[in-house]
Amino acid sequence: MKNTVIVTGGLGYIGSHTVVELLNANYDVVVADNLSNSSEKVIDGIHKITGKTIEFINLDIRDYFKLESLLGFYQLSTVGVIHFAACKSVGESMKEPSKYYDNNVTGTNNLLKAMKRYKADNLVFSSSCTVYGQADDLPVTEQTPQKPAESVYGRTKQICEQMIKDFHAEYNYNSVLLRYFNPIGAHESALIGELPNGTPDNLLPYVAQTASGKRELFTVFGDDYNTEDGTCVRDYLHVVDLAKAHVVAMEKSTEKNLKAEPINLGTGKGYSVKQVLEAFETENNIKVNTHYGNRRKGDVEAIYADPSYAFEILGWTTKYELKDMVKSVWKWELNLQNKTCSKNTCKCQK
Repeated sequence: MKNTVIVTGGLGYIGSHTVVELLNANYDVVVADNLSNSSEKVIDGIHKITGKTIEFINLDIRDYFKLESLLGFYQLSTVGVIHFAACKSVGESMKEPSKYYDNNVTGTNNLLKAMKRYKADNLVFSSSCTVYGQADDLPVTEQTPQKPAESVYGRTKQICEQMIKDFHAEYNYNSVLLRYFNPIGAHESALIGELPNGTPDNLLPYVAQTASGKRELFTVFGDDYNTEDGTCVRDYLHVVDLAKAHVVAMEKSTEKNLKAEPINLGTGKGYSVKQVLEAFETENNIKVNTHYGNRRKGDVEAIYADPSYAFEILGWTTKYELKDMVKSVWKWELNLQNKTCSKNTCKCQK
């Protein structure tokens, strides 16, 4: 019986939470990750949460021969592939475009070729709402026109989506294109969460690290947008809600014979950067040293989802609210601080 799911980038932020949900659903999990923005320490957190083990392969998806070998080895037991492995910073992508085309596009092409070689017929792809660019009308549906994306990162996701669609012309398999909005939060156990290597590019890790004293100042990029308070608006969803959507998508793609089906994953609510910052401070009873700076190249002004299609096709809806998300981020940050700092030097609340 096929019961193995191969997860590329499975020790990353969203990947690790999805691995937990897969294990909870009694799948066997093989993680392929090159540890460029993750750590093997995550495996311990996954084990403590689930009481189960995973197979881990240190593998870069740009290495086609190793990737093909992996797919071949697990050919008979693989029920599906969930593809997270990608560089994902909007800001960095504008500075290092070649890195993003090399990793995101070349890596995905390698995976598709290997899947075709070994007739792996079920793919869940980690896409992004950045494929829409700045939409003319909100909320965004799956029929919203895809403008040329505002960032190199977004363009790589557009290209990968098209590659997946084109592969159907020569290789008939099932696939789902999950277009995430903005995942935040951490597992309720605080054993896994978002932990980027180096300086965080995403909103909440930087806010939490500033609140704990690890960073001196949090900069809001732009307060002159055409929004209610001048800051960018996004649709923030809890990473656990997002992780559960991947398990359902993998099952439904085969059940419903889905072919490169795009599905938006969001809450349907837009919150500004300022609103998220205020919620973090209020719910966690802490102040964040904040500065308002210039706009960041590549950012769109406002975007949020119409998630009704996700409910129609997957039966999926979100459970957690913004207050739950910001509380879990701070709990995760405090857990990290408890492990790495002393009471004499750390400014975090204990």
